[in-house]
Amino acid sequence: MLALTRKKGEALVINNNIEITVLEIRGDQIKIGISAPKDVPIYRKEVYLQIQQENEAAISADGLDALNNLLD
Repeated sequence: MLALTRKKGEALVINNNIEITVLEIRGDQIKIGISAPKDVPIYRKEVYLQIQQENEAAISADGLDALNNLLD
């Protein structure tokens, strides 16, 4: 993991097309702004993990059985 120090108003750039800016620092919370192309999905990690779990459940054995039943 790369750890960087930024102050309010400072930014970093990822892959030449994603910019993350520190907008506000209040206590132990920071507010960040993200500028990225519309085709780049951006999720909070807890939401991303939930999506991953739901996708895994959808392709479980039960899901494959249901798909096979549709194809038969």
